[in-house]
Amino acid sequence: MTTGVDLPQAAATGRVKRYRHPFVVALTVAICAIVLLPVITLAAIALSGTGEDWPHLARNVLPGATLTTLHLLVMVSIGTAIIGVATAWLVVGYDFPLRPFFSWALVLPLAVPPYLAAYAFGEFFLFSGPVQSALRAVFGFDNPRQYWFPEIRSTGGAAFVLTCVLYPYVYLTSRVVFLMQGRNIADVARTLGARPAKVFFRVLLPVARPAIGAGVALVLMETINDIGASEFLGVRTLTTAVFTTWINRSSLEGAAQLALIMLILVLLLLAAEQFARRRQRFHNVRATQLKARPPRVRLSVPGQIGVLVAVSLPVLFGFGIPLLVFGQYASRRLHYLLNADLAKAFVNSIFTASAAALLTIALALLLINAVRLSRSRLTVWLVRIGSVGYALPGTILGLGLLFALARFDNAVDHFAREAFGVSTGLLLTGSAAAVILACTIRFLALAEGAVRSGMEKLPPHLDEAARSLGKTPAKSAALVLLPLLQPAILTALVLVFVDTVKELSATILLRPFGFNTLATLVYENASRAVVEDGAVAALLIIVTATVPVILLSRALARDRAATM
Repeated sequence: MTTGVDLPQAAATGRVKRYRHPFVVALTVAICAIVLLPVITLAAIALSGTGEDWPHLARNVLPGATLTTLHLLVMVSIGTAIIGVATAWLVVGYDFPLRPFFSWALVLPLAVPPYLAAYAFGEFFLFSGPVQSALRAVFGFDNPRQYWFPEIRSTGGAAFVLTCVLYPYVYLTSRVVFLMQGRNIADVARTLGARPAKVFFRVLLPVARPAIGAGVALVLMETINDIGASEFLGVRTLTTAVFTTWINRSSLEGAAQLALIMLILVLLLLAAEQFARRRQRFHNVRATQLKARPPRVRLSVPGQIGVLVAVSLPVLFGFGIPLLVFGQYASRRLHYLLNADLAKAFVNSIFTASAAALLTIALALLLINAVRLSRSRLTVWLVRIGSVGYALPGTILGLGLLFALARFDNAVDHFAREAFGVSTGLLLTGSAAAVILACTIRFLALAEGAVRSGMEKLPPHLDEAARSLGKTPAKSAALVLLPLLQPAILTALVLVFVDTVKELSATILLRPFGFNTLATLVYENASRAVVEDGAVAALLIIVTATVPVILLSRALARDRAATM
């Protein structure tokens, strides 16, 4: 039996050749082509139109929708940046009661999809909700004309809702930077006599700026992707304009043209996010020079109370209110647990999410293995292209995929009629397979990133050592790599499964007639102004989505040694 010393040496000598099988390259190219198919289809439809709808869209739809979208993006970016950065620094830099609890509880709002938060806030802050009812009871008001209350069904209201559930993206990215170097730098600044406010604004914010930019870019892409919250709150963004142009005006070309304009905005945000991450790597490298972990700042009792209020409010609004509203509704509608429609929607959600998760993981493993075996620039670029689906808003992805599948089905049907005299009908259009394919394209980057992070922790020549014993690349991957990657694969499976359960935009466009998931069931109830009837389904989504939050919390707990 070959010793453990001989194997790495055999691999290190370069006797194991790189594997460049044309079948692997062809599969990688095919995956990239499928990912780009919706965008190419939309571009073709937009360019092939007669343009008769464009004057109306350019005059009456595009200016208002673009301005509203930009206003929403600005307000959400400011709100999430303030809350995310402030809470991250309070948790990292100061000692106060329940600090370990809030360090992971501040991530909980990620478990609440924006459309569920909008439904909950709509019920909580409307005239008949508990807040305004309490105001009228305390001050003796009889009607809304006697007092002023912010309107939740507005652009500002939508920004408030999205900020409450999306700020954890900024919190997570900022917290990592503060843990690595912020406390050390702040301690040095304090020893030089700088006051806390000066330390924060003059020292910490410039250091964390790349991480904040990366988090805000993710927030903005999620904001553009949203359709359920904006539609429920009556805010006409570009996303809702694409949907209504196609459904209400029956203008495919107009919807495609608006979708492409929205895609340009997404690409600009993606470029900003990549630029921010480049700067973040630069700061991380320098942070390795700082190893000491100074103690947190101890606060006075009034200071501790103020910090507790500051970190409690985001959790209360982002997670507590949706859980409270849907929990109350669900407690009065427990009989819906036996409802046939809910059972079908639950089964459909589990089926589509499981299928999408398994297919996504299989494709992600193939892409990662292709890069590991060939390590050519072409393969690396192909994998990057295969990961752009996560940046595509669900509306763009769903719309492009719908047209592409319809043309594919028509081509197959035409061929079957000509060759065999039979009609195949629609094979993929309006099917559960279309929903699964859309979720696979959108979340492929999520799975690839999770598995790749696990792969990077393994020795680079591990599978090459197995191949030096005569194993094929497939057997080396199956016998050596897959068992070691089980935790990363399981994490990727859970993340894709839960995101598919929450997905709404693409599912609305691609689902078959009469096919509901938990997300679309809640959406239909909200559209009929009976949010409470979808409360049980909404709670099931929140409970399911809490799983990745727990996984994230476990990852944060692994940083405990650095934070103590």
